[in-house]
Amino acid sequence: MDSIFMENMQKQNFRTPDSFSFDNFQDAELAVNRLIEIYERNTEFLRNEFSNILTSNQGNNIDYRVRACYPAIRIQVSTHDSIDSRFSYGHVAEPGIYQTTVTRPRLFKSYLVDQVNQLLNNHRVPVSIGESNSPIPLHFAFSEGAHVKYSDAKSINRPLRDIFDVPDLSVTDDAIVNGTWREKDGDSIKPLAPFTAARIDYSLQRLQHYTATAPNFFQNYVLFTNYQFYVDEFCEMARKLVMDGIGGYTSLVEPGNIITSNDGSDQNQNLNIRAPQMPAYHLTRPNHSGITLVNIGVGPSNAKTITDHVAVLRPHVWLMLGHCAGLRDSQRLGDYVLAHGYVRDDHVLDEDLPLWVPVPALAEVQVALEKSVAEISGLQGWDLKRIMRTGTVVTIDNRNWELHDQLEVVKRFAQSRAIALDMESATIAANGFRLRVPYGTLLCVSDKPLHGELKLPGMASDFYLKQVSQHLEIGVRTLEYLRDMPSEKLHSRKLRTFMETAFQ
Repeated sequence: MDSIFMENMQKQNFRTPDSFSFDNFQDAELAVNRLIEIYERNTEFLRNEFSNILTSNQGNNIDYRVRACYPAIRIQVSTHDSIDSRFSYGHVAEPGIYQTTVTRPRLFKSYLVDQVNQLLNNHRVPVSIGESNSPIPLHFAFSEGAHVKYSDAKSINRPLRDIFDVPDLSVTDDAIVNGTWREKDGDSIKPLAPFTAARIDYSLQRLQHYTATAPNFFQNYVLFTNYQFYVDEFCEMARKLVMDGIGGYTSLVEPGNIITSNDGSDQNQNLNIRAPQMPAYHLTRPNHSGITLVNIGVGPSNAKTITDHVAVLRPHVWLMLGHCAGLRDSQRLGDYVLAHGYVRDDHVLDEDLPLWVPVPALAEVQVALEKSVAEISGLQGWDLKRIMRTGTVVTIDNRNWELHDQLEVVKRFAQSRAIALDMESATIAANGFRLRVPYGTLLCVSDKPLHGELKLPGMASDFYLKQVSQHLEIGVRTLEYLRDMPSEKLHSRKLRTFMETAFQ
């Protein structure tokens, strides 16, 4: 524990559960089970203390603080181990002590077992599991779907923060993934994972809020779209796959946690929800190997918001399927654009990922997308170029860019060799790069504003009827190809820096 934390503990009267010391483990399953034991014991302690204070009506008379801390994984490496350089994660960069706090270990169990196994195999030293000195905020101690009601908190007649730890934004940040994390004076422990437990808890709460589905339903293969047409098509496709037992899919989960299962049963957990901002739909398979579709709406702000939060689940890949403005006269409505580069005019990530940072195309994703377009369209080789172009996509934050000075805008499009323009793709790709989540983009040309081809009502309806089904089928097929690939191959080394966390 650092000296400042110990000093503050000594100044205040704390009520805490019995402490868990750090114990060594050579077995990943046993190590994760200890994480579960610590986490569940500590969150139950917080919930019970809160309940006791409410029922006793003694909130104003309490002269102590209640605290319980997150469990942690720690590893100490003393040598520069020879690591298989083909792997992008699973090992630390240099000798030292590495640690990460952990939340919701049951939700992340398969992920955590895999990460710990990688450490054990690569470094041949035990991992240590124990209790960190990072407090669990009361708000994050409640089970999924439960929360601290305002009326309950108000009945204590004191601010919750007088008694319990509450979310602290000063320690809930992206310093690790942004590469801005620095060692504190006197603290030699380095980060083991890209996100801390508090940062993950924050995003799990936000995911529930924005998508109206529980985080445990999210799958490791994610599609983002900005049109309801794709949602309707996805749900129809998903129900058929589930009911026909095709592809190993077991259920479709819709907003409100409405579940359609392959055993014919429906579980309607909450039919009275309000329409969420970015509804999510989950075509589930065992071990989260299915497909999640999120309708992110329009604009780069939404694109950044949802990817900031989905990233803490450590998905294996996400793809953007949307519509774009075609910038070349040779393009036709309905043609596909496979992005291999991006002009970032969205601005929402400029502080986290400077514009001088290139966002590369990922070969594995590009190949899977092109293979899927060929398979679903029935075109190969030279003929495939009739309906698909590979090139640079411009992402902007002004939907009405056409109303500004055309000369400057057109000049910039020409200089970048851009072939398409939209409002989300570069944001999703750039955040994938920043957050170490493999990414890709396949867009469909829906209008050509530079060439006088704007969608008229009749044209739009015909376009959507013809293209949405095929476009979505291509996206789903791409994710299935990527799912068949070993995850260590999919997680490209292009996304990792030279001083990287061991966890994926």
